[in-house]
Amino acid sequence: MARPLDHDKRVELLGRVVEYIGTHGLDDLTLRPLAAELGTSSRMLIYYFDSRENLIVQALSSQRPAFDEMFGDVHDYAQLEQRLHHLWTSMSDGKDVVSSRILMQVIGIASIKSGVLADFARDSVRALTDALAAAMARCGMDSATASMHATALGAGFRGLLLDRFTTGDSERTDAAADVLFRAATRPRSL
Repeated sequence: MARPLDHDKRVELLGRVVEYIGTHGLDDLTLRPLAAELGTSSRMLIYYFDSRENLIVQALSSQRPAFDEMFGDVHDYAQLEQRLHHLWTSMSDGKDVVSSRILMQVIGIASIKSGVLADFARDSVRALTDALAAAMARCGMDSATASMHATALGAGFRGLLLDRFTTGDSERTDAAADVLFRAATRPRSL
């Protein structure tokens, strides 16, 4: 009989995996160096997570912002703009910056390769789009228009994150995010 998983150890490993990937990237991630850094074995990582891809997905899932909670009580555009700025700050330069950098890598991989990582990327994109569309609908936008605007807003958000992470130009990308969020929360201007 297999021994039960140590859930506290698993949670600790997930946090450390995010830190490791944030430093080393995904492009050549293999389990042996990761396991050595974490003070465990690749066999134990497989025991806890089943595969390299599942390990990455579970690590990112443990860090993903709760978009439904973040936008779930938004009922006006001023509140939506404020929440967008909060999310931008968190993902571009705050507590979620490491997981955001990893997510951008996963989205890039998902654009050319199917599998668990691509499924996670699609789920992440949909989670943000759906939360934004629901908030926009509560602000008075019809659902079809809200869906289109949320799609454009989410794509712009991801594009600005990629720009920020690639160029390091925080001043320009912060200003561009401000323009995007103002436009998104003034629907007549879109």
